[in-house]
Amino acid sequence: MDYPEERKQYIDGIACQYLCHIEKAEKPGNVFFAHFHYYIEMLYALSGHFRIYLNGIYHEFAAGDFVLINSREVHQIDALSSEGGSYIVVRFLPELIYDGMTQSHFELKYLLPFITENSIYEKVISSSILNAKHSAIPGLMNEIIRESEEKQYGYELAIKNHIGGIFLWLLRYWHANGEEPLLEDFENQQLKQQLSPALTYMITNYEKSISAAEMAKLCNLSYSYFSRSFNRLLHMNFSDYLNEIRIREAEKLLVSTTQNVTEIASAVGFCTTSYFIKQFTKYLHVSPKQYQKQMRQGQKDFIA
Repeated sequence: MDYPEERKQYIDGIACQYLCHIEKAEKPGNVFFAHFHYYIEMLYALSGHFRIYLNGIYHEFAAGDFVLINSREVHQIDALSSEGGSYIVVRFLPELIYDGMTQSHFELKYLLPFITENSIYEKVISSSILNAKHSAIPGLMNEIIRESEEKQYGYELAIKNHIGGIFLWLLRYWHANGEEPLLEDFENQQLKQQLSPALTYMITNYEKSISAAEMAKLCNLSYSYFSRSFNRLLHMNFSDYLNEIRIREAEKLLVSTTQNVTEIASAVGFCTTSYFIKQFTKYLHVSPKQYQKQMRQGQKDFIA
């Protein structure tokens, strides 16, 4: 069965790294139809009793329970209580935890339980377990909502830190319960080791002309095996990953230098300005010039 995909949300052309709100159900019945999205999603029930469908399996959760929904995992939520109920919703992009550029690629293993479609990790954690483990999750979920509503200075950093705290608690909880087969997946570990020379080279030499064939040779792999392995490990092809590295570096130059778009395109490794503009717009849904204007205006507003 095909399910609709909920697209990323954007503000001024920039993908929102996180979204949060309190979802309220006034009566029993469907709260949200079956769908999926790129965001990782976390729920914390404040009141009522609910049922959630996660990739073919139904789970129930009630006040005080926590639910994790993986990136691109099909889910649907129904209210079961006659009086309805409410729960906190926090969604965040996987890049908020691991961006693949400033962090070691070996840290990717920590993200796998949140992006793997057929994850076997415990997804609904009851209030009794949270209480027994003295988990900070209830407090952190409520703090995220408070920060989002009050918007005090630095609230964005506070929200990211709180999401990181929940992320870490889950990893350690699973580890303590022996739920880490993906982290010890020998095939993935082997792929990381085999591709590590290429991944490191791409991050430190993105401004140079780099081909998949050259990187395959650097890793002592055949071109076809390198390409298949790259897709399996990074969930994108070689060209897209290299372009993403270059775009992220271009973002920094657009807001921190006086270089024009053509100069920045060349500085980060794009052969032509037109291709740079096309790729930048594809990733950020705004042209480099528009992005630069928006960011500089934001800096002026901050200084003012």
